[in-house]
Amino acid sequence: MRSFLCVSAYALVAAGLCLAAAVPANAGGCSKLVGTADGWDKPDALSGSQAALAGAVNDFKKSKGAVTVTAMRANPQPYWRDSVSADLYVKPDVVTPKSYTVCWHGVISPVVCTSGAKVCW
Repeated sequence: MRSFLCVSAYALVAAGLCLAAAVPANAGGCSKLVGTADGWDKPDALSGSQAALAGAVNDFKKSKGAVTVTAMRANPQPYWRDSVSADLYVKPDVVTPKSYTVCWHGVISPVVCTSGAKVCW
């Protein structure tokens, strides 16, 4: 029981973490941005990853000015494993005009999502 409480507390801390990163894209004034977050369920992790991506886009806009944002499927950014096997994905992917999100079952958190976008200036 004690280990369950410890893992639960650890998962709560991890659930609050969001990761956003910029990855250089093809030449021509574009970058790939990603946001990753975890949560208790898909809607929770999805909203966190999209919020992390939106924050990265806003920060990017501050440095570049006007930009065009389009959805881009990003590779998963797992916290606790090297890769995500096909059987771990939580389908369907969520695609909007400005983001493409993939989700999977995490090691500690029930669900982890990565949202991606291509930003051009």
